[in-house]
Amino acid sequence: MNIQIQHLSKKYRGRYALEDFSVTLENGVYGLLGTNGAGKTTFLNMFMGVISNDGGEIFVDGENIRRLGASFLSCIGYLPQTPLFYRDFTVEEFLRYMCVLKGLGRTEGRARIDEMLETVNLTDAAKKKVGALSGGMRQRLGIAQAMLNDPGILILDEPTAGLDPRERIRFRNLLSKFAGDRIIIIATHIVSDVEFIANQILLVNEGHLVAQGSPTQLYDELAGQVWALNLDAPDVPEELVHHTISNLARMDDGIHMRILSAEQPHPDAVPVTASLEEVFLYHCGEDAD
Repeated sequence: MNIQIQHLSKKYRGRYALEDFSVTLENGVYGLLGTNGAGKTTFLNMFMGVISNDGGEIFVDGENIRRLGASFLSCIGYLPQTPLFYRDFTVEEFLRYMCVLKGLGRTEGRARIDEMLETVNLTDAAKKKVGALSGGMRQRLGIAQAMLNDPGILILDEPTAGLDPRERIRFRNLLSKFAGDRIIIIATHIVSDVEFIANQILLVNEGHLVAQGSPTQLYDELAGQVWALNLDAPDVPEELVHHTISNLARMDDGIHMRILSAEQPHPDAVPVTASLEEVFLYHCGEDAD
């Protein structure tokens, strides 16, 4: 599948929430990374037709999605930021209900439910009430319902919000199972959600696509601009306080820090490979969440 997004724009009260957004998507995992309010959810809502765009077009395999209509939407699996469940349904009842909404027949639906429950490790919870599930289990149920129709496009909006580190790792590993032959878009402001599983990072800031590439490409673009510095000192020297410090740790042997700077910030600073957090800081500002 090939998706071309051309000059997509959306205004609210005279201000662009998304402006001139253009990108081509093919099978793989895309991390749509940006601060809260950067335009990520606006893009997703326009992509799925929830809100209209003020400019631009979207094409799937050369066909405008306006002409494709419902056939395009049937290719999408979606997990919203705050999924709503019927808490009194059992896990199995909820998935049967979603099969009906997605137009799956009884036999096909039963097979898909069994397959997805096993994939997301919820088979033993099939008879449990949704309201009794932990947050991590509900997120796994959310991705199970999104995958029932075996979509060519899987969209996840802030999928790990509220999960503990163990569930975040489990969720990322689960997504890797689905990444073979579809487009997966993960919209998040949490760098670790996409750092290790995304083939491509799309960095969005104030409604604009400010950087795009594989993690390695984005690291390479910051070559010579990220520095490591270890100082035998109780505090940050005055000459460094105005630099963007991406990490600072006070250790037994002094201060260890990483600094973003176009020039060597201190005689003892040495250049190091950027992290995705530092790429994020560079493009989206040091006040990014």
